[in-house]
Amino acid sequence: MNQEAWTQAHVNAYSYFGGVALMLVPDNLKTGVIKHTRSELILNRSYHELAEHYGTAIMPTRVRTPKDKATVEGSVRNISTYILAAIRNQKFFTLRELNEAIKERLHAFNHRPFQRKEGSRATWFAEEKAVLLPLPRNSFELGTWKVATVAFNYHVGVSEQYYSVPYELIKCKVDVRLTHNIVEVFFEGNRVCSHVRLHGRKGQYSTEDAHMPPNHQQYVKWNGDRFRKWAEKSGPNTVNVVNTLLAGHKVEQQSYRACMALLKLGDQYSPERLEQACSKALEYSPRPNYKTIQLILRTGKDKIALEPTPPDTPPQSFTRGSEYYTKGAK
Repeated sequence: MNQEAWTQAHVNAYSYFGGVALMLVPDNLKTGVIKHTRSELILNRSYHELAEHYGTAIMPTRVRTPKDKATVEGSVRNISTYILAAIRNQKFFTLRELNEAIKERLHAFNHRPFQRKEGSRATWFAEEKAVLLPLPRNSFELGTWKVATVAFNYHVGVSEQYYSVPYELIKCKVDVRLTHNIVEVFFEGNRVCSHVRLHGRKGQYSTEDAHMPPNHQQYVKWNGDRFRKWAEKSGPNTVNVVNTLLAGHKVEQQSYRACMALLKLGDQYSPERLEQACSKALEYSPRPNYKTIQLILRTGKDKIALEPTPPDTPPQSFTRGSEYYTKGAK
C-alpha cells in the first residue's frame, strides 16, 4: 500500500465514523512505521503529521506478535467473505457503481446480529461513538517530502514545476512539502515560503516579487508584452529576437535586462539599423543573443547587403551527360 492510499484510508474512515479514535493500533507496515523496537518507535513523517492533525496517538502492534491484532485479522477475514466474495461475480461499469454495492453490503454487515453476544457492530458503535474525538475543521491533506537544491534562478523544481524562494538561499538544500494544493519550503526546520501548487502543463513558474534579488525587482513593472510593443517600433525581426530572448530563460524576468539592452541599441545606432542587424543575426542563427547583434552593429555588417546571384549564371552540374559515354562508340 502506497503512502497516498494509506493516508486516504484513514481520512475516509474518520469521515465515515464522524469522529477520531483516541488511539490507532496499526501493523508495522513500512508506509506507516519506519522503526519499531522495544526502546524506539519512529513513524513515517507523513503518518506522524496525520496523527498530529487529528490529535490521536499511534501505537503499532508489537513485531511478530499476532495476538495483538487477532480481532482485527478475524474481522478482515469476515468482511472479505461477506462483501468481496458476495459481489465477485457481478459486473460494474463505473467505480461509483462498485462503491455503492460495497456500501450496501457494509451496512448489512454492520447491522447483522452477533452469534454469541447481544447486539451488532452498529449498536456497539453507537455506544462507543460518544468517546470519539471531534473531527477537525479540515480533513488532513497528505504531504510528501522532498529535498531540493535552490537553483541560481532562486527557484526549486518539483514535479517539473518551479517555485521561488528567497534569493539568499541560492545553492542551499531545502525541504519541500507537497500537498495537492500547497507547496511549502523549509530551511533548517523553518518554513521560508509557500505557494499554491501548479497543475497542468509542465515548466510553469510561481514567483514572488519579494524573493527576487534587488536588481531583478526593478523590472517587476515590466513584462514581455511591453518589450514586444517597444520592439515593434523597429520592425518584425527585432520582435522575433525579443521573443527569442524572452523564451531563453526559465524565468521571464531574468531576460528583461537583455531585452532592455537590445532595444537601447536602437537609441544608440537607430531603429532601422537595429532591425537590419536583427535580420542578419537571424540568418546566422535562429536564436541570436544580444552580443551577436551588438557586434554586427559595431562592425557595420548590418550595412552590407547580401550579394545577389547573377541571373545569367548557368546551372552547374557535376553529373556526366550521355555525350560522355557515346564518345567511345563513334
